[in-house]
Formats: sequence, structure tokens, C-alpha cells
Amino acid sequence: MMLSKIYIICLIITLTSSSLFANMAEEKLAVAVLYSEKFLMHDTGPGHPENPERLSSVINTIKKNTMLSSHIRWPIIKKANIKNLRLVHTQEYINLVANEVSLIKGKNTAYLSTGDTVISKNSNEVAKLAVGAGITGADEIMKGEVSSAFALVRPPGHHASASRGMGFCIYNNIAIVARHLKHKYGLKRILIVDFDVHHGNGTQDIFYDDDSVFYFSVHQHPLYPSSGRSSEVGIGKGKGFTLNVELPKSSGDKELLNAFNGNLNSAMNKFRPEFILVSAGFDSQKDDLLGQLNYTTGGYKQVALILKNIAKKYSSGRTLYMLEGGYVAENISNSVNSILEVLIKETQ
Repeated sequence: MMLSKIYIICLIITLTSSSLFANMAEEKLAVAVLYSEKFLMHDTGPGHPENPERLSSVINTIKKNTMLSSHIRWPIIKKANIKNLRLVHTQEYINLVANEVSLIKGKNTAYLSTGDTVISKNSNEVAKLAVGAGITGADEIMKGEVSSAFALVRPPGHHASASRGMGFCIYNNIAIVARHLKHKYGLKRILIVDFDVHHGNGTQDIFYDDDSVFYFSVHQHPLYPSSGRSSEVGIGKGKGFTLNVELPKSSGDKELLNAFNGNLNSAMNKFRPEFILVSAGFDSQKDDLLGQLNYTTGGYKQVALILKNIAKKYSSGRTLYMLEGGYVAENISNSVNSILEVLIKETQ
């Protein structure tokens, strides 16, 4: 009788422990989605491809995806402050943005004087919130609250340099997050992957002489902004830490995956990143309004799997995606959901 009681007690402890470990595993697999309705307040005017609808459509699709619902966390986002912005941008440029936005009244729009970026009365505050979303996501990952994250933000950021906004971008969201990870957590090797159809000239410029950030871009060429040639590899101590793959128009998943399986994997065997940041532009998908590449949702899923394997091998899975371009709402929604499904699964 005593043995039976002991057996029952042991069985209860075993089952309780199994349940506890299962819950811990589920928590470990949680993915943060960083989003605020305030991102919709950046008004680019009628007919502009970078519009609020492209973002609200993604969020609606995510919330309807029952496969994701129990694994998604929605952290509260804090707006970036001047100290955060100064990690990348000059004070003169930060002042310029604030001053030019402050001159806009009502529903009017204008162009930022440094480039082809539409601004409206809320643009500066929204842009700082976009930066803050990336920082919040990085902090959540570093604290172990989530395994990875996707910041669904606007305006995008990868064309913005230290002193210039251009290409729909005000602040370079992902570059600021990279510097934040270096300064706050002391990370020494950060990978930035950019698969937007356009080359992220701003991100490349910011880290061109920096051997602690490896910038990898696969993009259409020739296309705006006409940078990102394979001969651009970095300078000084940053030489060899920039890797550009140029694709001709009409390239598809095969060419995309060749770049990741060949060029990137080989480079990461040497670099061994401690954190992966992804400039996720979906204007390289088939039938986009501004790009002429033919990637599919399946192609983006395969890229997410490759990056997940690199992250698992070198960076304890730490990966943060940030939305860049993409101008067909359905394409963005399908591809973001596909990537999130990869992130929540421990094995494929």
C-alpha cells in the first residue's frame, strides 16, 4: 500500500514537472510583435505607396491567424528619445526634422528638405516611435522575455543616413537598434540582413568602416538608390564586413536562396553573429508596385528558416525583423505571417 502511494506521488510530480517544462518551452518560443496604431498617423498623402493601409492589413491578418495567437506577445512600445537617435544621427539632422515637421499644419504634407521623404504634422513623433519599437523588441529578446520579434513599423528606415533622410525614411530604425545593442549590452558582432528590393544605402554608410556590424544586402540592380554594388565591401577596419548581392530584374526565389545559402552562410561561419537584425522589405515580392523581382511567400519562408538556423547556431536564436518596404498589402500580410510561423516553431 505504501509503495502504491509513493508511486502515485512520484507520478504526480513527474506530470507536474512535464507540464511546467512544457509551459516554459512555450514561453521560450513566444515571439513579440511590435505595433502601435500611432504608426498610421504618419500621413504621406493620397496615392502614396507607403501608406497606412499596408500596415493595418498585416495586423488584421496576424490577429486572425489562430496558429500564431497563443505564441504572440504585444509589448508596449516606448518612443525613442534624443539620446537614442544620437546613437546614429547628428544633432543637426535631428533638429532639422523637428523644425521642418513643426511647420506643417492641419492635413498638409511636405517633403523633407534632405530628400524624397513625405512628412506630415505627426511624422517626427511617429518616426521616433518606430525607432522605439525596434529598441523595445531588442530589449525583450535580450531579457529573455521572447525568443525573437517582428517590428511592424512605419516610416521605414534603411535609406536614412546619419545626416539625411531619403527614400520614405526619416530615421534609420535598424541602425539605431544595432548601436543600442552594442552600447547597452556590449555585443561585439551584429549581423544586419536586408532583403528589400532597394539597397539600404543609409545602413551601409553608417557601418561602412565598422567591423562589429556585418551588413548583408540582396537587392535589385540597377534600381534606386543606385548603390550596393558587389565591389562595395567596406573601408578601414570595416573592409570585408559589407556584402552586397546584386540581382537583375525578374530574379526569383532561386536567386534569393542562392545568395543566402552561398554568400551569407559562408560569411557567417567566420563572423559568428551574436544578434541578427533583418531589414524586411517585401517590395521584392512578385507584382510589387516599385520592384521588379519575383520572390514568393515561400521564398521568404525559406529565408526565415536559413536565418533561424544561423541564429540558433551563433546567437541563441536572437533575431529581430523590422519592416521596411513593400507596397502590396496582401503580399506583406502573407509573407509576414509566414515568417512569424517559422519563428514560433522550434523545429520544421
